[in-house]
Amino acid sequence: MNLVWQQFTLSTLPLKEYLATSYLRRSLVGLLRSWRQTSVLMQWGDAIAAALLSLVYALAPFVSSALVGLLLVACVAFWLLLTLSDDTTLANASSVSPIHLLVLLYWGIAAVATALSPVKKAALTDLGTLTLYLLLFALCARVLRSPRLRSWMIALYLHISLIVSIYGLRQWFFGATALATWVDPESPLSKTTRVYSYLGNPNLLAGYLVPAVVFSFVAIFAWQTWMRKALATTMFIVNSACLILTFSRGGWIGLVVAVVTAMALIIYWWSLSMPPFWRTWSLPIIMGGLIGVLVLAVIFVEPVNIRVLSIFADRKDSSNNFRRNVWDAVFEMIRDRPILGIGPGHNSFNKVYPLYQRPRYTALSAYSILLEVAVETGFVGLACFLWLVIVTFNAAVLQVQRLRQSRNVEGFWLIGAIATLLGMLAHGTVDTIWFRPEVNTLWWLMVALIASYWKPVPNHQTPEINSPEPTS
Repeated sequence: MNLVWQQFTLSTLPLKEYLATSYLRRSLVGLLRSWRQTSVLMQWGDAIAAALLSLVYALAPFVSSALVGLLLVACVAFWLLLTLSDDTTLANASSVSPIHLLVLLYWGIAAVATALSPVKKAALTDLGTLTLYLLLFALCARVLRSPRLRSWMIALYLHISLIVSIYGLRQWFFGATALATWVDPESPLSKTTRVYSYLGNPNLLAGYLVPAVVFSFVAIFAWQTWMRKALATTMFIVNSACLILTFSRGGWIGLVVAVVTAMALIIYWWSLSMPPFWRTWSLPIIMGGLIGVLVLAVIFVEPVNIRVLSIFADRKDSSNNFRRNVWDAVFEMIRDRPILGIGPGHNSFNKVYPLYQRPRYTALSAYSILLEVAVETGFVGLACFLWLVIVTFNAAVLQVQRLRQSRNVEGFWLIGAIATLLGMLAHGTVDTIWFRPEVNTLWWLMVALIASYWKPVPNHQTPEINSPEPTS
C-alpha cells in the first residue's frame, strides 16, 4: 500500500535521471549559457528575479489587476531568460519536482479545454492569464530554493500585510463606506462596518489575510531573536483582528481551518521532546480550548452569533440564496460539458453563464474553487487539480518529517504553507476570491514554497526515514 501511495504521489519518480536524458531539456535549457557567462547583470539572475517577485507581492494589494498583470509578464519573461541561459552542469541548476509536472499537466488540460471551448476567443485570453500564474509558480519555486531569498519574500509579505491590516483597523475605528451590498439589508448587521482596507472588498481582504495570519503565527517560532518574535506576535494579533472584522464568513472558516492545522502541526513538530503526558494530551487540550473560545464568541458576541448562524440559514440569507442560485446554474453547465468544460477563465464563464443563469442572479464566477475548476476544465481538469493538491500536501508532509528530525526551523515555513493552503481551500470552497490576483499569487507562492523544499524519496526508503539533512 505504501508503494502504491508513493507512486500515486510521484514521491519516488526519478526526475533527475529523466531530465538528464530529456532531449527537449538538453536542446532548450542552457541555449544562451555562453551569453550569460559574459553578462555582468545575469550573474545576479536570482536576485533580480527576487526583485521582480517582490514588486508583485509588494504592490498587489494597492494597484490595479492590469498592473499586476504587467508585472507577471515581466516575471515570466525573466524566468524564460533564466531558464534558457541556465548552466545545467551546476549543482544548483533549476530542479523540477512532481508538483511542476502536475502544474504542467493541468496547463495542458486547460489548453485542450480552450481548443474545444464553445467560446474559443475568450478562453484563449484566459489561458494566457492562467499561463502567467503557472509560470509565476515556476519562478517562485526557483527563487525560494535560496534560504536567504525565501526569508526575504516571507518577511516582505508579512510587512505588506501588516500595512494592509493596520489600514483595515483604521476603517473599523473611524468608519468606512461600503462599496457594495455585502450584508443582507434585512440583517441586524446591515449597518455594521466591514473593513476592506486597500482591497475594496471584505471577502477579498479576508482571503488575502489568511496566509498573513498563519505565517505571522509560525514566525513566532521560526524567528530566533526576541525582537523578531515580538514583531511576529504583533503581526499575528493585528492580522487576526483585521480578518475577523471583515465579517467574512468564508474568511472565518478559512481562518479556523488554517489556525487549527498550524497548531496541530506545531504540536507534532515539538512532540519528540514533549513528556509523555503532553505528547498525548496537548492537542486535545489546545483544540478543546480553541473550540470553547469559539463557542463562547458565538454565544455572547452578537455580531459573531448573527454571522455564524447565517451560515446555516440556507436560502433565508440573501447571500446564501444568491450562491445557491448560481450553483444551480453551474451544475447545469457542468452537466452539459462534463469532460473538459467550457474553457478556462472568467471571460469564458461570462460568455456561457448567461445562457443558464436564473433571472436577476448575474455572477462573474461559480463562487467555489472546485465548481469553477469543474466548469472550466471539466472533471478531467478537476481530477488533475485535486491530484496536484494531494501531491503538494504529500511533498510538504515528507519534508516536514525530514526537517523535524534535524530540528531545522525552516520546517515552520512548510507548516505555514500547509495550513495556508488548507485555509485558502476552505475559504475558496464557498467564495470566488481565490481567482483574484491578490489571492491567486499567494496561492502559487505557497505551492512554490513547498516545491522549493522538495527532495525525492529513494526507492529503497520510506518517507519516515527520508534524509534528515537540513536545507540550509
